[in-house]
Amino acid sequence: MGHYKTLLFDLDDTLLDFGASEDVALQKLFDDQQFTLTPEVKSNYKKLNDSLWRAYENDEMDRDEVVNTRFARLFEQYGIHVDGVALEQNYRKYLSEGHHLIEGAIELIQKIHTEFDLYVVSNGASYTQQKRLKDSGMAPYFNKVFVSEDTGYQKPMKGFFDFVFAQIDNFDASETLIIGDSFSADVTGGWNAGIDTCWVNIKERVNQHPEIIPTYEIRKLEELYGVLGINRKVNEAFSGN
Repeated sequence: MGHYKTLLFDLDDTLLDFGASEDVALQKLFDDQQFTLTPEVKSNYKKLNDSLWRAYENDEMDRDEVVNTRFARLFEQYGIHVDGVALEQNYRKYLSEGHHLIEGAIELIQKIHTEFDLYVVSNGASYTQQKRLKDSGMAPYFNKVFVSEDTGYQKPMKGFFDFVFAQIDNFDASETLIIGDSFSADVTGGWNAGIDTCWVNIKERVNQHPEIIPTYEIRKLEELYGVLGINRKVNEAFSGN
């Protein structure tokens, strides 16, 4: 604790509330199609989407196939033919407009950016993630932003971490911590890459892989202050709260 120099932050559901942004984007997309987005439809989409991304993480599909077919596959379940590529483009536009913050995220980043080297490590589309980060106000505090679309690899693939490590000056794995909400992408990815991991387990999920133990597990983002050995009272004075 307290010996880190480099912090790798996941973006969605770690610093930004992806669920909130996704809900707004999906509602706009379905409004365009004049199709009611019921809780059942939304649940079916999320199940389908999760299964496609798992296939990608397992190297069973490429990224373009995932994003360009998911909406076509969903609407097929309801007997409707749509242009999956066109819907994906519209969805990305709506999603890029969402930058809902996780509670305490910007205060945390503002405080620690002078004491650590901060980087974003995110799966997704580069333009979407870069725009959301910029609009949230957090972009200036990060040295670099690494998005899977640019690296050619998806977390937790080894190639993703190899790419990131090669782009960080004087990188030292022993001084690096990855912080993220996804056990499969962030914790497993960091574990396999040989760096410490902090699982931001806000939703209190159960570890389905007991052979992999995160270095730290926190239930609120504010608990990261303790992990990093920072007195939060200093942060409150800093932020004017």
